[in-house]
Amino acid sequence: MGRTNHAGIGVLAASAGLAAGHLSASVDEPAASPLVAVGTAVIDAAPTPLKELAVATLGTADKPVLIGSVLAVTLAVAGLIGILARRRLSVAGALLSALVMVGGLAALARPTATARDTVPALAALVVGVGVLVGLTELSRRTVPAGTRPGSAAVRGVSRRAVVGASVGVAVGSVLAGVGGQVRATARAARDLVLPRPVEPAAPLPTGLEASVRGISPLQTPTDRFYRVDVNLTVPRIDHDSWSLDIDGMVERPLRLTYDDLTRMRLVERDITLTCVSNEVGGGYVSSGRWLGVLVSDLLDAAGVSGPADQVLSTAVDGFTISTPLHALTDGRDALVAIGLNGAPLPDEHGFPARLVTPGLYGFVGATKWLRRLTVTTYAAEQAYWTRRQWATEAPVKTSARIDTPAPLSTVPSGRVAIGGVAWAQHRGVAAVEVRIDDGPWQPARLGPDIGVDCWRQWYLPWDAKPGLHRLAVRATDRTGDVQTADRAAPFPEGSSGIQEVVVTVS
Repeated sequence: MGRTNHAGIGVLAASAGLAAGHLSASVDEPAASPLVAVGTAVIDAAPTPLKELAVATLGTADKPVLIGSVLAVTLAVAGLIGILARRRLSVAGALLSALVMVGGLAALARPTATARDTVPALAALVVGVGVLVGLTELSRRTVPAGTRPGSAAVRGVSRRAVVGASVGVAVGSVLAGVGGQVRATARAARDLVLPRPVEPAAPLPTGLEASVRGISPLQTPTDRFYRVDVNLTVPRIDHDSWSLDIDGMVERPLRLTYDDLTRMRLVERDITLTCVSNEVGGGYVSSGRWLGVLVSDLLDAAGVSGPADQVLSTAVDGFTISTPLHALTDGRDALVAIGLNGAPLPDEHGFPARLVTPGLYGFVGATKWLRRLTVTTYAAEQAYWTRRQWATEAPVKTSARIDTPAPLSTVPSGRVAIGGVAWAQHRGVAAVEVRIDDGPWQPARLGPDIGVDCWRQWYLPWDAKPGLHRLAVRATDRTGDVQTADRAAPFPEGSSGIQEVVVTVS
């Protein structure tokens, strides 16, 4: 067998090992899968500009692209190892073992790793090396083409047998990999009924989406709510064994179970969340109805003491976010939320509990899969994004977005609705203005007012004339501040500028 065939054996060996490790990890901790663990390590090590470029360029496809890239590099190296195995099988086996153990070390480097997290790497090691040795030895015993039965070489195996074994390994790898992925991403079956809030939110009024086609709804459907985080796998948490610790600079450290939270004073609030990675006019912003306990109630129960200035929130996987203490105690409706849009939090949005802080970008106020709230100081503790030089306070900037007409679209002449949403959480939207071409700013009509923490729909009727037109929008918050025209990238404290879209009127 030639180089190409042996390269294929190396690829098959690595694929089988990775699939076995992925399947093994799905039983207990999907994040310990060698492939996922390496991908997570790459995310942690990547410089901030590269992360921002990935989000801006790839959007929600950034994670699949990362995993695909790690897999491609791994298989390329495995192909070279397969070629080496033709003559130096022991060396090739050692190199493949080292390649697999990179994933094992990455799994152990996770903040919450335990000894059990080595099991997926061991499974990958045994299967991968076993396949490499087995197929290589089988290929060495291949009967030369044209050999007649009864000859000295008849003790060997036919090429068909080698191909059959290879196909069997490939099929087994696909089944194991797919099985592991299905198991790792399966939603847990839960029969949870949320309690009624002590302070329910008022019924939502009819939004502009009922009359202005293409405008974002007043409440974002849960399955369309944006998701941006560093997790390649979604933590699966048993709410019966989960608990929330409140510790640090407090007089009375607390440990609360999920049932404890459901028995506390629950409130319902309409709050818009925004990701700091959202570009001007971008889609990383959504509005939902949240059910939860006020963080201020929890901190009062614990009794904040000393010169604290931040609350360090920790997720079940060890990820940390730092939130200014004043933003959790100044009267705004910051929540430890357990429900979204009338249902328990979905896994991907933080089940069983998450932090929701109106007026702050998610990276400083929206920890998902919450496990701990530590009252501390910025001098004593630095969170994940703080260590990467992102802003400390990061209030959401006043912004407006054009939803319709879409950029570069063509619309018929006549009466056209220009519409979208604007947000200035914790300050509220007072006005929205639209500019058409080089004309003056015109006041838009505002949709229902749900409160200062929720976005505001808007629209402007436009008598559109044929030709190419440029549309721009800006918002003014209730403090009187007008959305700035100064352009800024998301790093380090959120993007700014005026969105402009070009449309053709036919």
